[in-house]
Amino acid sequence: MLTIYSDDHHLHHGRCELMDGQLMPCFEMPSRADHVLQRVKDRNLGPVQAPRDFGRAPLQRIHSAEYLDFFQGAWARWSELNRDGDLLPFTWPARTLRTLKPKSLLGELGYYSFDGGAPITAGTWQAAYSAAQVALTAQAEIQAGAHSAFALCRPPGHHAASDLMGGYCYLNNAAIAAQAFLDQGHSKVAILDVDYHHGNGTQAIFYDRSDVFFASIHGHPEAEFPFFLGYADEQGEGAGEGFNVNYPLAAGSGWDTWSAALDQACQRIEAYAPDVLVISLGVDTFKDDPISQFKLDSPDYLRMGQRIARLGKPTLFVMEGGYAVEEIGINAVNVLEGFEGAQQEAHA
Repeated sequence: MLTIYSDDHHLHHGRCELMDGQLMPCFEMPSRADHVLQRVKDRNLGPVQAPRDFGRAPLQRIHSAEYLDFFQGAWARWSELNRDGDLLPFTWPARTLRTLKPKSLLGELGYYSFDGGAPITAGTWQAAYSAAQVALTAQAEIQAGAHSAFALCRPPGHHAASDLMGGYCYLNNAAIAAQAFLDQGHSKVAILDVDYHHGNGTQAIFYDRSDVFFASIHGHPEAEFPFFLGYADEQGEGAGEGFNVNYPLAAGSGWDTWSAALDQACQRIEAYAPDVLVISLGVDTFKDDPISQFKLDSPDYLRMGQRIARLGKPTLFVMEGGYAVEEIGINAVNVLEGFEGAQQEAHA
């Protein structure tokens, strides 16, 4: 399987995040992608290539131009204020406030954020831009005939909505790739999000559309981030009604419970009959992940890949979460190896 990867992800490294009442080193760190890349090489998964640059136009098919302009220029504005710490919001347009866009940098930052978990540093725009190009390059390989490809994106993307950053995410790599498939002639795309945290950004982007089917298996938002989206009764609206399905699971869920939800999601995807499949590949479902509560073990990820392969669709894997850094490479590559092994058996 071809892997697309950019060293630009090292340009983004937040200094700290607020967790359990303390400022702690960011769980979303450069070594996450480094470990995955090393495992790809150690297992001889396939060639590793740098991304092509498709420009900003494909990003604007998902994200508003105003949001992209703000994100791209935010650090320069921060530097003009003689600040060198991470740029983080501290005020949001909550229920009793108006959703007007202020003119000040920090006001705009709150307007374009839904939490304080997406620090902007000097290199964040370039890292996120390159991650989107990684996803687009992998998408182009599948469009050209490859049956599968792995977009080793960092920072992740599935929490980013059309004009909102948050949850470590700035640009929605999976959504950008899905839209590219549609723009290049496909009529239906399915996105399966297997990250521990609900892909609220992806859901919001496609919630009123029927050309993208979105399925997510995740920790129940009654107790888990992002808290305010990801419930089972969210099934799409308007033209998108019936094309969104969530499987919120209780903390402590292991493979038996999780795989039952995967089977249900795959059955819904089969019924939808998409032309192509995009996997938001988070491996923070691992039993030792420091910020998640599921109990999957490393061999389970092989079985996950095998089940996804049974869908028989051209498949783009897009890296999302996973914060047990020492195991992230093993678990992510296990999914890919399970997928590839099942594909080879099917064609033997």
